[in-house]
Amino acid sequence: MDIKKLRVALDGPSGAGKSTVAKGVAAAAGLIYVDTGALYRTVGLYMADHGIDAYATDEIIAALDRVSIELAYENGTQIVRLCGEDVGGRIRTEQASYYASAVSKIPEVRAFLLKTQQDIAAQGGVIMDGRDIGTVIMPDAELKVFITATPEERARRRYKELTEKGQSVNYDDVLENIIARDKQDSERETAPLKPADDAIVFVNDGYDLDASIKVVLELMARRAKTR
Repeated sequence: MDIKKLRVALDGPSGAGKSTVAKGVAAAAGLIYVDTGALYRTVGLYMADHGIDAYATDEIIAALDRVSIELAYENGTQIVRLCGEDVGGRIRTEQASYYASAVSKIPEVRAFLLKTQQDIAAQGGVIMDGRDIGTVIMPDAELKVFITATPEERARRRYKELTEKGQSVNYDDVLENIIARDKQDSERETAPLKPADDAIVFVNDGYDLDASIKVVLELMARRAKTR
């Protein structure tokens, strides 16, 4: 099978580097990159902007009819528009992360975004990252990788990322947020965070970005040969 036709599901917890690795793999292998977490962050951002509490389930469900999300690709980069506004920068805050975890537990939100994701996956030649790609969105993906790292390692990376962007954050707060989000994501009733039965688990503590990308590319090359 041509490696450029593979469908790759890249799952894992917050801060494991899924998005960064997926972008690098997409660029190296010529795949379309789909950041599904951005979709949930965008729904969460809408709720935050409109003063809706992250756990006000009924209000969130009622507001979905007013949410318009568009994915576009410009120069190989995914652009996310919320009601016509490019929100690529705004969905990367800690508040958006918190809201994303909360709204992602709501079955109606997941159903709202499911069709968009599956339509893209059906085209093939994609790498999609999130928390339930291999179990729900692309259960028939040719390759499923569950990428993870210890909470301390993930907090260190997240702290570095945020401080380099000029945000004032505390490492202990970042670690606490990651541990809390792991608990939320793994214990939710709808599509809990867990590796697919046929996923390859990749613990990337001690791996830099290039090394992590190389591991996934090697897994893709091996899988392409067997298809």
